[in-house]
Amino acid sequence: MFELDPVLSRDSILVGHFSLCQLRLINDAQFPWFILVPQRNDITEIYQLVEEDRQQLMAESCLLAETLHDAFSATKLNIAAIGNQVPQLHVHHIVRYKVDPCWPAPVWGKLSAVPYGKEDLAEILQKVHSLLSDDLTLPSDDDAELYY
Repeated sequence: MFELDPVLSRDSILVGHFSLCQLRLINDAQFPWFILVPQRNDITEIYQLVEEDRQQLMAESCLLAETLHDAFSATKLNIAAIGNQVPQLHVHHIVRYKVDPCWPAPVWGKLSAVPYGKEDLAEILQKVHSLLSDDLTLPSDDDAELYY
C-alpha cells in the first residue's frame, strides 16, 4: 500500500492519478505549482525506480510540463526533484513568469505560501482536469482526502 509523506499531504491537494504518479497541486496560489509523486514506497531518487517506472515518470513529467507550459503561458517551467526537506521522491513542476514575485530566483524558501481560495482552487483543478482528461484518473470517493 502506497504511503504519501505527511508533509506532501499537508502542503498539497490531490489532483488525480497518472498510471505511476499522483498529481498534486501545491497549496500556494502565488504559482501554478504541481508535483508528481511516484506511487512507490521507500524511493528517494529517480535512479531507484525500476527502468519501466523511470520511463513512465519521464513520460508523465513531459506530458505535465507541456500541458502546464501551454495552459498557463509560462515564461519558464522549473522542474526539479530536490528532496532535501521531504525525502520521498517527488518532482516539482512550477510555472514561472518574469513578473512573479521571485523571478528570476528559485521559489523555495522565498515567500510564505498563500493558500488557494475555494473558487480559485476549483478553477485551477477544473482547468487541469479538462486538459489531462485522457491521461488522468480523477480522485474517487475512496481517496482519503477532500479538496476542502
